[in-house]
Amino acid sequence: MTVLQRDWLSSNQAVFRAEGAVPASLVDSGYARHAPMTLALLEHVLDGQPLARLLNTHLHSDHCGGNRLLQARYPELATMVPIGHWAAASQWDRSRLSYDAVGQFCERFAVQGALAAGDEIELGAGRWQVHAAPGHDMDAVMLFEPQSRTLIAGDALWEQRLAIIFPELEGGPGFSATRATLDLIERLAPTLVVPGHGAVFEDVAAALAASRERLEVFERKPERHVLHAARALLMFHLMEVEQISEAALQQWLMGTPLYRTMARHLGHGDPTALVRWSAELVAGLVDGGHVRRSESVLSVLSN
Repeated sequence: MTVLQRDWLSSNQAVFRAEGAVPASLVDSGYARHAPMTLALLEHVLDGQPLARLLNTHLHSDHCGGNRLLQARYPELATMVPIGHWAAASQWDRSRLSYDAVGQFCERFAVQGALAAGDEIELGAGRWQVHAAPGHDMDAVMLFEPQSRTLIAGDALWEQRLAIIFPELEGGPGFSATRATLDLIERLAPTLVVPGHGAVFEDVAAALAASRERLEVFERKPERHVLHAARALLMFHLMEVEQISEAALQQWLMGTPLYRTMARHLGHGDPTALVRWSAELVAGLVDGGHVRRSESVLSVLSN
């Protein structure tokens, strides 16, 4: 397994070269804007081997945005998604996929197979177990190889941050599912974790403790989670466009359904309050040194 560590716009990718009868495989494909780079990195690792299988831990745009380009490059590629996403992805049901709600881009791709909890799949020289990982995304899965005790966690566990728990923003329960997934990871007892973002890490106990601590804060004060999500999604959009006028950003915010939902959660439901709140979010990113403002134009400084 070779891990391609990316950034916060594109997820990490795990590349498995072919081993005997087991074909070359890839777990997650990053964001659409970075798809050409994903392909270049992948082909460097595979060194002439054709990619035969593509697995997605979940279908957020930063994990599957490269699917379409990879399918065009490898016509025989079999793409497998979590079974809970199968129908929406197969039919490309935009009302059930997240891209319109969060104002992100993802090209339609074909689906040939599903990943369900309890499945096992050969990747490289190992036999990997599929485990359900609800919370950040209720249909997400993660992959565990029990001999090396390696976990490909997707966004279920990061080393130093806790991923947005989207069900809580959409009116459903997500905190308890997140806690159950953290408990499952503890029972699996991995010694190495490949997170969806950030470096591969070994101190799993510390990462679990940090995630649980943040989760407890969000459970006590759900508004803190909403604010965390709003800042993260806004920064994601700014990273995608790199530079944007404040007027264009306000237009994007007003047209993004999940932002309007989050604003209502925090008591900023009317348009005037939403504009004021979004200006406060931008000011926070500017003050934090993540974004530069120059003559009403915003530019990303760091991610």
